[in-house]
Amino acid sequence: MLRAPLLAAARSQRMRALVEAVPVTRSVVRRFVSGSATADAVRAARELAADGRKITIDHLGEDTTDAAQATATVQAYEELLTALSEQGLAKGADVSVKLSAVGQFLPGDGEGVALENARKICAAADAVGATVTLDMEDHTTTDSTLGILRELRAEYPWVGAVLQAYLHRTEQDCRELSGPGSRVRLCKGAYAEPESVAFQDKSEVDKSYVRCLRVLMAGKGYPMVASHDPRMIAIAGKLAADAGRRSGDHEYQMLYGIRPEEQKRLAGEGETMRVYVPCGDEWYGYFMRRLAERPANLAFFLRGLVTRS
Repeated sequence: MLRAPLLAAARSQRMRALVEAVPVTRSVVRRFVSGSATADAVRAARELAADGRKITIDHLGEDTTDAAQATATVQAYEELLTALSEQGLAKGADVSVKLSAVGQFLPGDGEGVALENARKICAAADAVGATVTLDMEDHTTTDSTLGILRELRAEYPWVGAVLQAYLHRTEQDCRELSGPGSRVRLCKGAYAEPESVAFQDKSEVDKSYVRCLRVLMAGKGYPMVASHDPRMIAIAGKLAADAGRRSGDHEYQMLYGIRPEEQKRLAGEGETMRVYVPCGDEWYGYFMRRLAERPANLAFFLRGLVTRS
């Protein structure tokens, strides 16, 4: 019942001001966000690498309508990749990029700006042995994002894509993106979407997730299973085994601060376990979507307000 209001709040500037004004908020947010500086993301990467977990780092920000801010986001990724390389953490690392943060919504040729900015990030990643995954946002950006993906893969075939199982179209998108070398992160989806384009019932989203996962596991690409759901993780393992996959030709992904012991268990069993690590000051939208995804996250936040206020 709270999912829709929380997702609406994620894009409300008034609600953002209210949440950010609560003194305890940032201390609670630290469960889900590594910190505001590049050094914070590098620290988190080092800690995760210590017990065999890999990383994908998201420099937070989205819906940018300012060209200078889009350029600053590119520079932040370049700085991050350089810092990871200097610390010996870049090889095998990944960065997650929201195209709306690098110019997709700019007036005029926003798509062209986003493509060129994403290409710069890909070049920086390629230089240090890292990869890039294009985050997926709400359904209005899907075609644009996949179009930019195709352009980038002409030069950097390892660029990854995110597909969201709650969209009706995603099973077909999985078929089209399941070819050799194609890296696809499958998640359930975290935006408020209309019934015309997305499944609304949780059980229908789960069924779609399994159908999509079956397509990806049976394909020739590299599936990335983004889920904290124990049942989905078990199903993914079964589908991988049925398809003759072994650890190393698919991976599991979870969010920073959520189910860390399960992350360690999977890594300890030899599975590739990658943690999505957000960093930066623009944490509000990301944080609200995490609250909307699971009641336990909201309960954690509210307990923090009660015990620290």
